[in-house]
Amino acid sequence: MSAAPAHAAAAKAVATNRVVTSASLSSLNKTYFLHVIYGVTDNGGFNMKMKWFNILGLGIVLMGSLCGCAQPASGDVIKSDLGRTAASVSQSDMKTLVDGNNEFAFDLYQAVTGGTGNVFYSPFSISLALAMTYAGAAGDTARQMADTLHYTLPQDRLHPAFNSLDRELASRGQGAQGKDAKGFRLNIVNALWGQKGYNFLSSYLDLIALNYGAGLRTMDFRAAAEESRRTINTWVADQTEQRIKDLIPAGAIDPATRLVLTNAIYFNAAWASQFQKEATSPAPFHLLDGKDVQAPMMNQTEGVNYVAGDGFEAVELPYDGNELAMLIIAPQNGNFAAFEKGLTAEKVDSIIGSLARKQVQLSLPLFKYESKFSLAQTLMGMGMPVAFSSSADFSGMTGNRDLCISDVIHQAFVLVDEAGTEAAAATAVVMMTTSMPTQPVRVVIDRPFIFLIRDIKTGAVIFVGRVTNPALAQ
Repeated sequence: MSAAPAHAAAAKAVATNRVVTSASLSSLNKTYFLHVIYGVTDNGGFNMKMKWFNILGLGIVLMGSLCGCAQPASGDVIKSDLGRTAASVSQSDMKTLVDGNNEFAFDLYQAVTGGTGNVFYSPFSISLALAMTYAGAAGDTARQMADTLHYTLPQDRLHPAFNSLDRELASRGQGAQGKDAKGFRLNIVNALWGQKGYNFLSSYLDLIALNYGAGLRTMDFRAAAEESRRTINTWVADQTEQRIKDLIPAGAIDPATRLVLTNAIYFNAAWASQFQKEATSPAPFHLLDGKDVQAPMMNQTEGVNYVAGDGFEAVELPYDGNELAMLIIAPQNGNFAAFEKGLTAEKVDSIIGSLARKQVQLSLPLFKYESKFSLAQTLMGMGMPVAFSSSADFSGMTGNRDLCISDVIHQAFVLVDEAGTEAAAATAVVMMTTSMPTQPVRVVIDRPFIFLIRDIKTGAVIFVGRVTNPALAQ
C-alpha cells in the first residue's frame, strides 16, 4: 500500500502556506478525539511534557509533540470550500476497513487487559482518531501506523471508506428508542481547534473536511491558553449532554499548543426487549479469584441468538431497531484466562457465525464503570514507535516534519441496565512542536464475561469490554 498521504494540492499548499479549515461544526455531538500540538521551547528544545486529560465518559486522548514553530493569533471558525461528501465506496473496501478495524480492536484487547479488573474502550473511536492523524503521516511513520492499526487500504481509499462507514452508522436507529425514553443515539463527530497563524496545509484540512466532517476553529493558545481550554471543555460538555465535563484539565493547554483535534462517540439505545425491573434481584457472581460478590441480576426469557461452544457460551442481545447488538461471551468457570488469551477478531467472527436463535432464560448483571488507559507505550509496543519520536513525519499536515505524538489516553464509560445501554468515548491526539426449543436454554452470566457492541450489517465493532466484577463502581 502507498504510505504517502493522498493530498492532491500538497505542493501548492506548501508554496502558498494557505491556511484552510473544514466545514461547519454545527453537527458535532458526543465523542471526542483531542489532538493538541505544541511548539518548540524558546531555546529550540523539545517540549515533551506528559499531559493527561480527565474524561468522564468513554474517551481516548492522544497527545503528541509538535517539532516546529508557529505564529499564534486569535480567530474564529474557518471553513473550507469543500463540505463533507457522501463517498462512493465499494463493498470490498468497506469490508476491508471493518475487518482491519476489528483486528486492531482485539490486538488492543490483548494489550490492555493485563490484571483482573473491568475494562471498556472504543476501538472504533481510537481507529477513527488515529486515521485523522495518519492522514498527515508519511514514510516510516505512515508505514508503522498502517501496520499497527491494520490500515490496509491506500490513503486515497482509506479515508473515503471511514467516511462511508461513519455515515452508515449515523443512519442507524431511525424511529428506535434510547434507554432514557428519548430517541436512539449513535453520534460520531470530529473537530479541529488550531492556532490562528499556524500554517496547516489546505490539502490536509480539505481531506479532513471531506471525509471526517471536521472544521477548524482558530484559537489564541499563546495569549489565552486557559480561556481556550474552557471554550473547548464547554463545547465537549454541551455535545455529550454533560456526560464529559472538564475534559482538558488546567495546564494541559499552554502557549505552545498549536492544534487540538477532537473526536467523540455517544451511544444510547434501548434493548429490543427490555428487562423488567421487578425481575431484578441480588445473586452471586463468581470472581476470577474464586470469591463471590452479590450483584443485581436482571432476568428475562426471550428468543435471542445463542451458541454453546467449546468452553464458553455466548448470547447476543439486539437493541431497539435491530441494527446494533451486544454480544456477551461467558467462558466456563476456570477457563476465562485461557479463553481471553486466544481471543481474536477471527474467533469473534466464528462465534457470531455460529449463533442461532434460541429461547433463552437469561440472567445478566447490571453494570456501570469507567476505564482509563495511557496508550502511548501500548501503541509503541504494538509497532508504531516512530510516530512518538522526534523522527516522526507528519509533513502531510504542515509541509514540514514538525509534529509527533507524545501520548494517547483513553477513558471509557458504560452503563447497562434493564432499559438498555449508554456509552461514551473520547479520543484526543495532542501533538506538540516536535466502544426456538420448547424448553428455554438457561443462561446465567454469573462469572466474568467479555462483551462487545457491534453494528450488525457492517460487522463494525464499536465498543469492547470485559466484566470481572459487576459490583465495582455501581
